[in-house]
Amino acid sequence: MEAQDFWDDPKKANHVMKEVKALKDALESFEKIKTKYEDVETLLEMGYEENDESLIPEVEEALKEFTKDFDEFRIKTLLSGEYDENDAILTLHAGAGGTESCDWAGMLSRMYQRWAESKGFKIEIIDYLDGDEAGIKSITMQISGLYAYGYLKSEKGVHRLVRISPFNAAGKRQTSFASCEVMPNIEEDLDIEIDESDLRIDTYRSSGAGGQHINKTSSAIRITHIPTNIVVQCQNERSQHQNKDKAMQMLKNKLYLLKQQENAEKISDIRGDVMDNGWGSQIRSYVLQPYTMVKDHRTNEEVGNAQSVLDGNIDPFINAYLKWESLKGKNS
Repeated sequence: MEAQDFWDDPKKANHVMKEVKALKDALESFEKIKTKYEDVETLLEMGYEENDESLIPEVEEALKEFTKDFDEFRIKTLLSGEYDENDAILTLHAGAGGTESCDWAGMLSRMYQRWAESKGFKIEIIDYLDGDEAGIKSITMQISGLYAYGYLKSEKGVHRLVRISPFNAAGKRQTSFASCEVMPNIEEDLDIEIDESDLRIDTYRSSGAGGQHINKTSSAIRITHIPTNIVVQCQNERSQHQNKDKAMQMLKNKLYLLKQQENAEKISDIRGDVMDNGWGSQIRSYVLQPYTMVKDHRTNEEVGNAQSVLDGNIDPFINAYLKWESLKGKNS
């Protein structure tokens, strides 16, 4: 390919620029870690030579910073999957339980948006359906940033909340569920043929948190692929035609990923395990009463400060999952 032809193809150029940025960031991170390691060595040598116990707190702080940066760098080396560097499309569905589950789905939506903001990622709401009294029944958002899918693939599955419900007049403890699906956003043209007769296309009135950016006419699109029962929805674009184009892109992404898999087990690795949105299928529990703790049932990672997690601090679970997934791959 001629150089001019390359730069005339925005998708290829964008992919290469992403790779260049990733390599540059990795080099800068390595140099930063190397410097901090040398700082720890220097402080230790000074402490031994001068027998100065007052340096111990400084050494401990320097070692803590080095360990944190080293762990973050090591985690990034685990993001080597085919689609890990892609943007992510994340969908939440409230489980059975009415208002309580809708409120829980809304809390999870806030958690993921807070996490994405802390990473400097861009968030775009693609589809949104309000709960009848509070929270949301479902939401689909695109989270754009380098390795967004690689990080968020850890979140696929059912999330369980245990708390004293503010919607229960008796003040009883209640358990709620919400499911999370995460897909990579594949931007390149996909070799997927879709038979129009296999599609059911419905239009509906846009609603939800889009404000002036969501057209309140019946321009929202829901596409059902009948052979696979895959459903995609979009309401954030300004016209029915644009919503249909975006929904078709998401459908092609899903069908392409399914086509690439050889068996149902590999399909669940990409799409997230297809589980009942209820008891016995949760990947993580968030307990707010009678004590506070968030525990991932795959990795056994625990965080006692549940509110911190709900405010977007999910990195401990993401990091533990990536390590667990890597070890699982080596042992299989």
